[in-house]
Amino acid sequence: MHTSLKVFLRSALAGAGLLAFASAQAQVAAPMPDVNGVIDNTPDSILQARMARPVAGSSRNGNRPVLFTVGNSTMRTGTKGNGNNGQWGWGYFFPDFFDKDSVTVENHALGGMSTRTFYTRLWPDVLKGVQAGDYVMIELGHNDNGPYDSGRARATIPGIGTDSLCVTIAETGEKETVYTYGEYLRRYINQVKAKGAYPILLSLTPRKAWDEAGRVVRVDKTFGLWARQVAEAEDVPFIDLNEISASKYDTFGPDKVEYMFYLDRIHTSQFGAVENARSAAEGLRQLDIPLARWLKPEPAQIERKTSLPAIFLIGDSTVKNKDADPDDMWGWGAVLAEQFDSTKVEIINCAKAGRSARTFLDEGRWDEVYRSLRPGDMVIMQFGHNDGGDINTGKARGELHGAGPESKVFLMEPTGRYQVVYTYGWYLRKFIGDAHEKGATAVVVSHTPRNKWDAEGRIESNADSYGLWSRQAAAQMGAPWIDLNGATGAKLQALGPEAAAEYFKKDHTHSSLKGARLNASTLASLLPPAFQRLR
Repeated sequence: MHTSLKVFLRSALAGAGLLAFASAQAQVAAPMPDVNGVIDNTPDSILQARMARPVAGSSRNGNRPVLFTVGNSTMRTGTKGNGNNGQWGWGYFFPDFFDKDSVTVENHALGGMSTRTFYTRLWPDVLKGVQAGDYVMIELGHNDNGPYDSGRARATIPGIGTDSLCVTIAETGEKETVYTYGEYLRRYINQVKAKGAYPILLSLTPRKAWDEAGRVVRVDKTFGLWARQVAEAEDVPFIDLNEISASKYDTFGPDKVEYMFYLDRIHTSQFGAVENARSAAEGLRQLDIPLARWLKPEPAQIERKTSLPAIFLIGDSTVKNKDADPDDMWGWGAVLAEQFDSTKVEIINCAKAGRSARTFLDEGRWDEVYRSLRPGDMVIMQFGHNDGGDINTGKARGELHGAGPESKVFLMEPTGRYQVVYTYGWYLRKFIGDAHEKGATAVVVSHTPRNKWDAEGRIESNADSYGLWSRQAAAQMGAPWIDLNGATGAKLQALGPEAAAEYFKKDHTHSSLKGARLNASTLASLLPPAFQRLR
């Protein structure tokens, strides 16, 4: 039978209510199998979901446009999208990439939605808020699988054709016409255009899955292909989010990709969500549309004074302090340059007082270093003084003890936000891995000794805590480790408590200028050969 005649007959029969699901199966493609094996973190009712999500257009600033994001749990995990199980959708972080005075961004995604179920249950309310000049970004397809007419009943017909299927939902008796993935996208597009607004289609976020060649699996033969085809046919912008993020994952490698996700291989951690948001922004920058001009400028790199290789220092106040008055507190990073030949290397001290490894990362300080690293650069890291405090109360800068892979979700009292916290060693491994990715050398240093002595006159050691964990983290990543705590501690031990006091200022932790120079010279003498050639 001719294809057009089959479609006509099927449509006619469906309109008459005579087409049964069983007979239709022979003419309509089977639904995509649910290969993800993931249960979305959204057991909530649609009523609760509507109450938790923003009222469409409510963020509008005067007559300025709104960017509406439409998607599933990869864009908004859970009803509130607040990361309370460690998973985050990229829609939460996407507003951070825009100038809020030019456009506001509303995340209308909801976990568990397919192209079909979002269209039938949530889209009408979103569309009410869309006005002329607005933008709607659509990334759907992760859940367009499983049965057509039972269970979640959220599958769309594969492809971009005009096929349709009348079904009766087994559990409710509700009748519904199911369309192809492409047909639902066309409906979104046409309804947005009818409002005088601008639709943008995106391919899906990548999963944590690798092919035989060691590359992240793409969706360029199914949903990615179909979304691109619809975008081209309807003359709307398309962002290949799947390829942009997946190509980064190929560079990152499995270890880094592992922590881009949390609990499963679909839903991203905060790291992965931010990366997907950045990928969406990168794709948008390539489009010649006004929305792209409202993106914030890309972050700058740390300024260098020379074109020489650089040694970046990261750490706390024992690395960088006031470093001005000879009679005040100093960090060893301020005087480390005295140990090197300034015609061979540049020292860039990025440490910050009061920071732990976690807060140095949380505040974006490591990201600045990471963006600035070039092949041949070096990173020396020393944390530990501030890493043993409260995790989610007070200064909220502590981490889990150890150097293992453990993590736990905490509600941070100072901010009211949920956050996954890892072990002390995990953060060091991240810094090392990121440095290696950029072609830089990383060195881990145990934290400087404190002017604390026991009853038998022995200076305090961290050999069984942060010294041990920093050594373990370095060993796991194949990075050099320097026991500055033990080496400087031995020198102070030989001096005794009274003479050692001159090497500290104001308390038992912070160094005087004399102490900073002792730490710097000791560290420099223990650095690997690659560093020694720069002295």
